[in-house]
Amino acid sequence: MESPHNNTSKDPGRRRPWVVGISGASGTPYAASVLRGLLAAGEAVDLIVSRASRLTLLDETGIALRDAHWRADLREWLAQGADGKAAFPVTEADLADVRYWPAGDLAAGPSSGSYPVKGMLIVPASTACVAGVALGLSKDLLQRVASVTLKERRRLVVTVRETPLNGPTLKHLVTLDEAGAVVLPASPAFYAGATHIQDLVDFVAGRVLDAAEVPHGLYRRWEGELRGGSKEEEAPDAP
Repeated sequence: MESPHNNTSKDPGRRRPWVVGISGASGTPYAASVLRGLLAAGEAVDLIVSRASRLTLLDETGIALRDAHWRADLREWLAQGADGKAAFPVTEADLADVRYWPAGDLAAGPSSGSYPVKGMLIVPASTACVAGVALGLSKDLLQRVASVTLKERRRLVVTVRETPLNGPTLKHLVTLDEAGAVVLPASPAFYAGATHIQDLVDFVAGRVLDAAEVPHGLYRRWEGELRGGSKEEEAPDAP
């Protein structure tokens, strides 16, 4: 008989979310597209929004994300396309498996390596965020969770959004790469036949999801033929 104190069997019903961290860099539409992609793929999400990113979100979308009303604010945000217009219907049910953790809550679940997660996606990642994670500062929950992700050898995707890049930032990105993170610049491609700003945003978001091995249909993939790109699969319905 197995000892009750040595039960190492896996619980197939245990929730294992992706942590999505949003820093203060410009590019909140990238984060929205990644979140919609995760939810459309049936993934659970733990969301961390830095204090600086709230200002960016307000500036880029006009939406104020409030701790006490985060679900309603998140729903409004995810319904908005990159052009600022309502484009994606989002229901309460779509957000049923999303948890929100305030950036100042250093005792939050994901701050511990024993909290089960699949990995972390930082999108967009500011140079300040990159530096904090590379140096292990853990000045807020976002940076702390990134440090935990690295030490636990889980997948960390850092979508840096800045140009030009100076020497210190380049060194920090090399440090993250050497630590096992995926450094994924927010660099849209044009071979997929983009005709709208949302297409460019979705390309970057799709590459983030590719790095996380989450299935999606956000962009047309290259298949070796000029102007021959085609969607690998029909894009799943947006949440």
